[in-house]
Amino acid sequence: MRVIAGTARRMQLVTPDGRDTRPTQDIIKETLFNMIQFDIPGCVFADLCAGSGGIGIEALSRGAKTAYFAENGREPIRCIQENLRKTHFEENGVVLKMDVLSALRHIHEKQVDIIYLDPPYASDIVKNTMAMLAQMPYVTEDTVIIVETSLDSDVDYMEDLGFTIYREKDYRSQRHLFIRRTRQDQAPM
Repeated sequence: MRVIAGTARRMQLVTPDGRDTRPTQDIIKETLFNMIQFDIPGCVFADLCAGSGGIGIEALSRGAKTAYFAENGREPIRCIQENLRKTHFEENGVVLKMDVLSALRHIHEKQVDIIYLDPPYASDIVKNTMAMLAQMPYVTEDTVIIVETSLDSDVDYMEDLGFTIYREKDYRSQRHLFIRRTRQDQAPM
């Protein structure tokens, strides 16, 4: 796995051994960042269920001001820290060594611009995380939430939580959902 673009371009990143994490493939990462490239410079980025931190580090390389990395696995945390050192982003990266729901309470920003969530597909983490994000003051109507999920995941609950899926990008075996808070003038009555 490597950094695709920006100041750390072409740097190889370390990834955890085993099958507990599945790093996002370079082609999918490149497609994703092409879609959000103009939102990255100067943004506050959160990489939730960060694994090796490849998505957050890509955001930093492309000009994000700060990236939060939420991860609770010992080996993935070691990889994130090593990758931040290797790419010289230690000053811009905040590693939250805890589960994603706890980590959300430790982000102290006026606004988080982009939140990326890539949990294990066969879990309730997406639903629970979205319910918690609905309560967070730093998630505004301008915050972009990107969820990587399987093609057959049920996300019908998003509207009930106050979110709108405004874009979907399908790949061979997964999809990216682009989500925002439902604007008050668009909320169902």
